[in-house]
Amino acid sequence: MRRVKFLFGRVVNFENLLLAAEKAQRGKRFHPPVLRFNYNLEQGLIRLEEELRAHSYHPGPYHSFELVERKRRQISAAPYRDRVVHHALCNVIEPIFERSFIYHSYANRVGKGTHGAVDRYTYFARRYRYVLKCDISKYFPSIDHEILFRLIARKIGDPGVLWLVKTIIDASNLQQPVYEYFDGDDLFTPYERRRGLPLGNQTSQFFANVYLDPLDHFVKDKLRCKGYIRYVDDFVLFSNSKETLRQWFAQMGVFLGSLRLKLHPLKCHIWPVEHGVDFLGYRVYRDHRFLRRDNPVRCRQRLRLYQKQYSAGVLTLAELTQRVRSWIGHAIHADTYRLRSRLLSQFEFVRGDG
Repeated sequence: MRRVKFLFGRVVNFENLLLAAEKAQRGKRFHPPVLRFNYNLEQGLIRLEEELRAHSYHPGPYHSFELVERKRRQISAAPYRDRVVHHALCNVIEPIFERSFIYHSYANRVGKGTHGAVDRYTYFARRYRYVLKCDISKYFPSIDHEILFRLIARKIGDPGVLWLVKTIIDASNLQQPVYEYFDGDDLFTPYERRRGLPLGNQTSQFFANVYLDPLDHFVKDKLRCKGYIRYVDDFVLFSNSKETLRQWFAQMGVFLGSLRLKLHPLKCHIWPVEHGVDFLGYRVYRDHRFLRRDNPVRCRQRLRLYQKQYSAGVLTLAELTQRVRSWIGHAIHADTYRLRSRLLSQFEFVRGDG
C-alpha cells in the first residue's frame, strides 16, 4: 500500500490553522475560551504554528464531565487551542482515508449522518427478512492505541504527521477501564496496553472510523454481505437466512479480536425485520418508523428545563428556538405529527418578569 508523504507542511501552515480555528468555534464563538483565543488570534496561531513545526507542541489537560442519556458517558473537552490542532490535522488527512471508507459507513462524514443511515436501513428492511443488530462492548474505552497508530501509519508516511497523531493519541485522558484478554495475551497484557479515546474530540470521531474500517471491508469483501450499515460502533447486517447471520456473527467476533474488541454479549440479536428494530434513536419497520419510547419522555424533561431557564433569563430566545428545532429536526424523520403537536402544546415559554 502506497503511503502518503509531504503532508506536515499543509497541516501546520497558517492558512490551514486559520480554517481550523473557524471550524472549531462554530456554535461556540461567544464561549470564554474562544473569545480569549480570538482576542489575539493571529499571534496565537503563529505561536501554535511555531510549536508544531518545532515539535514542541504539548496538548493541555481535558475537562471531563458525565452525560447521562439512556446510559452514563464520560465526555472530555480538550482546551480550545488543542481543538484547533485537531481540526487542522483532520482537514488534511481525513480526505486521504475518506477515499477508502465504504459507502455505508455513516458516522461523522459529509453527506451521511443518522438520518441517512436510518433511510438506508428502511431500504434494506424492504429487501431482506432478517437483521443482525450488533454493538461493540465499551467501544471508545477499548480502542487500542498501538493498533490505531498502526492503522493510520499504513496510509500516512509523513514523520511530522505521525508525530502529531501519536502526540494526540498519547494525550488521551483516562477512560473507563477495560481489561479483556485475547489470543496470545499473557497475564499482564491487558494492563500494559494503553487504550481509550476521549468522547468529544474531532480526532476521536475520525479515529473511530479509521479503527473500524477493517471491519467494514471484512463484512463487505470477505463475508460478501450486501446489506450492511455502520454508525460508529452500532452496525446491522441483513440476510434472508438466520443461519447465515449466525455464521457472520461468529466470524465477526473472531475478526474483532484482532482489533482487541468484543461484541456486546447482551446487545447483539437477530430479528425479523417486520417486528421493528431500535436503530439510532428510532424504532424502524419496513413501512414506517417511530421514535424510541424513551425519547418523548426525555424531550418532555428537557422542555420543562428550558421553560424554567427561559423564564429566568438564562436561555435566550435564539438558543431556545435552536434547541427545540433540533428535536423537531430529529422527530420529523419518524411518524410523529400527533406526538409533536401534543408535546409542544403542553409548554408555554414566557419571561419571568413578563
